[in-house]
Amino acid sequence: MKSAVETLNPTRVRLTVEVPFEELKDSLDAAYKKINQQVTVKGFRKGKIPARVIDQRFGRGAVLEEAVNDALPKFYTEAVNEAELNVLGQPEVDITELKDGETLNFTAEVDVRPALEIPDYSGIEVEVDAVEVTDEDVEKSVEQLRERFASTTPVERAAEEGDVVTIDLEAKVDGEVLEDGIANGVSYTIGSGELLDGIDEAVKGLEAGGEATFTSELKGGSAAGKEAEVTVKVTQVAKRELPELDDDFAQLASEFDTLEELKADSRKRLANMKQFDQATQAQERVLEKLLELVEVPVPEKLLEDEINTRKHNLEHHQLAQMGLTLDKYLEIQGKTAEEFETETREAAVKGIKTQFVLDELVKKEQLNVNQEELTEHLMRRAASSGMSPDQFAQAVVEGGQVPLLVGEVARGKALAVVVEAATVKDTNGEIVNLDDEEEETEAAEASETSEEKNEG
Repeated sequence: MKSAVETLNPTRVRLTVEVPFEELKDSLDAAYKKINQQVTVKGFRKGKIPARVIDQRFGRGAVLEEAVNDALPKFYTEAVNEAELNVLGQPEVDITELKDGETLNFTAEVDVRPALEIPDYSGIEVEVDAVEVTDEDVEKSVEQLRERFASTTPVERAAEEGDVVTIDLEAKVDGEVLEDGIANGVSYTIGSGELLDGIDEAVKGLEAGGEATFTSELKGGSAAGKEAEVTVKVTQVAKRELPELDDDFAQLASEFDTLEELKADSRKRLANMKQFDQATQAQERVLEKLLELVEVPVPEKLLEDEINTRKHNLEHHQLAQMGLTLDKYLEIQGKTAEEFETETREAAVKGIKTQFVLDELVKKEQLNVNQEELTEHLMRRAASSGMSPDQFAQAVVEGGQVPLLVGEVARGKALAVVVEAATVKDTNGEIVNLDDEEEETEAAEASETSEEKNEG
């Protein structure tokens, strides 16, 4: 077999392959054997039909077609390996010449990873938010905890803002009660905004036993997005009472004996959260600067596949779980279809460029992933997916996704190397030193922006 490579553009090549006919022998033998098992010829036992009889009865062309279909993947792979190409997706193959007994010639056009030059990135400088926890932040955190320990006491009066009402709901669309449009004994805090638009106005002023009807657009269920006539009946009105902010509350709501200890712990936790956010911000901003330094051509077919995958996941998984259509989602977001298309394309381009650049850095820095790092990453991914580590690991193995996870960890390590070399300052002008272990964890998550399709 002989092969040659022609570069069509930075992300696409054409392979020209010439195969001497004798190298098709194994595939021809396999073709005759396969046809033998599929057909019957009077006078011959199944599987024992001579090749010449098959040629006469079914045509030599059918045998050649079967043999070529069997042989092409093998010769294509050999040509790719010989040329040391890093291909993306499936090739477009064209048989240019097939002479029985002489030769098989074909071409294969396929996308490839572009060759990238990673410049010196040690000069990258970024600014991030300073880690500052104010007294107001602490008070807000403690107040949220206080809200969680609120108690309710039934009252015999009209419902007011902040009260907890127990209600029965019935929704009609076009005069018909929906099958999933009845709910009884629902607990709702007036002013929380957790149910339907218009319900606060409807229940305010109602006492137990009172009811009202209002119109609202349904947010979920079988008639999501449709206008419905909703009847609400109040069965109980209860006043929310917050516990006093004192040492007794601290003992009730935490492991601390005093309110001051509880506030000190809240301040510490808020600082940790802001440091986490600061580290994430550093990763993202360093990555943006890195991508600006590297010229990265993006294969059009890979880009279109990535865009379609992102749209599909949003529309059929994320939005479907919330009972939203894409049109309704765009309305809520205040975006036009054109703006959504542009944002999706930009995100897909960034995701692909990120993978190309970080994968190149993995090679340049000779970074490896050990079992401990892979296990830690798997545990994080399992937690974010809502699955147990064992379930997630089984799904990864069965889906052949282990190399994908290894790639995510390696890219995270590559980004951590760049962040370590960069100068990160906060808004106060102070140098920020990120913990190495946290840096790699954050970077692994920051690099999980896109999954390549059909690579190999």
